[in-house]
Amino acid sequence: MIQRIQTIYLFSTFIFSGILVFFFDLWKTKENSVFAVDLLKSESYQLKSIPILFLVSAILACIAIFMYNNRKLQFVIGRLTILVNLILLGLLIYVSLMLPGEAAVSKKGIGMFIPIFAVLFIVLANKAIKKDEDLVKSADRLR
Repeated sequence: MIQRIQTIYLFSTFIFSGILVFFFDLWKTKENSVFAVDLLKSESYQLKSIPILFLVSAILACIAIFMYNNRKLQFVIGRLTILVNLILLGLLIYVSLMLPGEAAVSKKGIGMFIPIFAVLFIVLANKAIKKDEDLVKSADRLR
């Protein structure tokens, strides 16, 4: 049942975490904008982990889309995706506060809010998955 509403929510998470993160900047300095792809070239492991966590979140959302036969596992993968996005959000906040010259030079980009949108869509997807699971359980009681 891939045509359920949770598939739309999970696909939206995939779009946000896997595609849009590479088009929206994470923060801006006086010289340039910093994108997730630029962080892969940095020497710091903290900065390299940001695009990797975005891709892990997108891959988990994509896996959860195709786990429609096993709703319990789909729900657990959704929770795991929420955890990855919360770790990512905390890392982004930490890195943005520790930027050199933070007070005067940098501005936050729209890419900093992508994990928040991803968590929102995963929560909505998990709510729909739970609703489907309750519906199946109630139908089993009637047999």
